Amino acid sequence: MIQITPQMRILVAVEAADFRKGIDGLARICKEALKQDPFGGAVFVFRNRRATAVKVLVYDGQGFWLCHKRLSRGRFRWWPAGKTPTSRTAPAAKTLEAHQLHVLLSAGDPDAARVPPAWRRVNTVS
Repeated sequence: MIQITPQMRILVAVEAADFRKGIDGLARICKEALKQDPFGGAVFVFRNRRATAVKVLVYDGQGFWLCHKRLSRGRFRWWPAGKTPTSRTAPAAKTLEAHQLHVLLSAGDPDAARVPPAWRRVNTVS
């Protein structure tokens, strides 16, 4: 079973992926395009070109999980931007927090999710 926890590293691929690819093809994208080890326990999120579906790939220590969600209506409106006219290079992936992934999978905007920071220094009274 997949459980997304706050400690997990979540990477959203900027470029759309060919959804004819399965586990091996997406793992290859993780290695070659994202420069990440697919066996490292990170959660990788991919979108199709039409922005109507996402795939989530994660290795749990025994094998890969591949989850596919296709919206019955509409599109995933939010996705990290690729190259801009002013930048020559752009990151291949954007890091998200666990709560942001849940918002994304509900077709929402993870950047608009208003939650407290993941970690705050505790002030002690002396």
